[in-house]
Amino acid sequence: MKLARYTHGSTTHGSITTIGIVVGDHVMPLSALDLAAPETIRGVLAEGPAYIEWLAQRLEGKTGGVALAEVRLEAPIPDPQKYLAIGMNYHDHAEEAARAGIAVPKNQLWFNKQVSCITGPYDPIYKPRVSETMDYEAELGVVIGRRCRYVSVAEAQSVVGGYFVANDVTARDWQFKSPTFTLGKSFDSHGPIGPWITTVDEIADPHALQMNLWVNGEPRQSTSTSGMIYNIWQQIHELSQVMTLEPGDLIATGTCANVGIALGKFLQPGDVVRVEIEGLGHIENTVAVEPLRAAFSETYPAPTHRIR
Repeated sequence: MKLARYTHGSTTHGSITTIGIVVGDHVMPLSALDLAAPETIRGVLAEGPAYIEWLAQRLEGKTGGVALAEVRLEAPIPDPQKYLAIGMNYHDHAEEAARAGIAVPKNQLWFNKQVSCITGPYDPIYKPRVSETMDYEAELGVVIGRRCRYVSVAEAQSVVGGYFVANDVTARDWQFKSPTFTLGKSFDSHGPIGPWITTVDEIADPHALQMNLWVNGEPRQSTSTSGMIYNIWQQIHELSQVMTLEPGDLIATGTCANVGIALGKFLQPGDVVRVEIEGLGHIENTVAVEPLRAAFSETYPAPTHRIR
């Protein structure tokens, strides 16, 4: 099942953002299957596999919905509690890093992408005014489906709700300013995800998917997800030793070789970056000049109440 969040309707008559199920080239609003359906994909995942199976049964034989060509696909989960990402988790990427003199970590290397970076699957990604080394990273995304802590490797598959396509956009100069990586990974708009959440029942083996990235139609990255150093179940096990994972939490599972910094090719305004993963669809984002922001006092107006 493909769970999408989308906006439909003209600005003249008003538009609405809702969630639905993608069937072919249409999307069926979830409310057409369940009048009491959750309002978010996080909520759907929290209901568990039995609810998703029930929705699939309700969907059988139904037609209609809205053509995908007539909607704007949004980030399927725009407000997760966490967006966690692992660094240098593909053998070929670790090898290219080592050739550049970058030490390969002996353990899983984790960092946060602040959730304010999340944007839609076809939205622009902005080149920061304060960075000249904006890079791409094609990644398989995982969304947690069940609240969990201290998950064993063997149990980890049972807590996954689905998968998505991600681009871990990175400002390399800011990444290397701090050992935590967080600043370089968290610029606004540097977390495009989507185009929807594909539930686990549709993916037989997430470690056997072809992943590709193009910039302006030029192939840059190409690999199988079998190239991970630490597989998804090991990643979830590691994270859950430290923190409770909640439905809707996002995990980016690492990128492969031929990132821009290794090729000496950084992203510039006008570039179009497309990431495609077998069975999950694709996202495509155009690099744009970061818009000018209002002054601080205008962006954050003074409170209307009197402070005592």
